Amino acid sequence: MSDLTWQKSSFSDGAGPNCVELASAPDGIRIRESDEPEAVIHTNPATLRSFIRAVKAANLDHLH
Repeated sequence: MSDLTWQKSSFSDGAGPNCVELASAPDGIRIRESDEPEAVIHTNPATLRSFIRAVKAANLDHLH
């Protein structure tokens, strides 16, 4: 995974280690939290788009 280029949100101030980072991989998208870089999850662009739309719409009540 060291060959991936990780990106933090432009909303991150960079002062702390607690940032979500994304990287594009040949087979999808990788996501990790910067303070636990060895814990990486894998998804695809369509699923990530759906998740971001749901978060923006505050439409996650069904996850309780």
